[in-house]
Amino acid sequence: MDSRRMEEEEGPPSNDLCSICHGNFQNPCQANCSHWFCANCIMLLWRHSSAIQPCKCPLCRRPINLLVPTNNSSNNSDDDPQTMSDIQTYNRIFGQQSNAPITQRIRDLPFLLRRLFRDFVNPNTSLPLVIRARVFITVSSS
Repeated sequence: MDSRRMEEEEGPPSNDLCSICHGNFQNPCQANCSHWFCANCIMLLWRHSSAIQPCKCPLCRRPINLLVPTNNSSNNSDDDPQTMSDIQTYNRIFGQQSNAPITQRIRDLPFLLRRLFRDFVNPNTSLPLVIRARVFITVSSS
């Protein structure tokens, strides 16, 4: 897989819009259900729903327990440090839910495997080693 194709696959589809604000993606994040949202939009949705449980995807209604921001610098040129910090907090709170039903884990498996493979073969990945290890442990325990 060449690096140009890898970069194209890293972000949302070029003709897609955020389903929350219906605008072009600003700091796109991919949820564990494989849908894309603006980082700020999905954080606003979480804050305005219940902050003690994960928000549900506005498209498929699955609980979102992992948000992965892209590392594509052309899309993330105006990263908001507070929003990125909120995403890390969200992942820290809801990414470790071991009480998720087995059906939820099985549904998340294709997303996690694709992300894990893509991040291991891409030397310019933005995911820290700790997050990679958590994804690997989650995949292996499912």
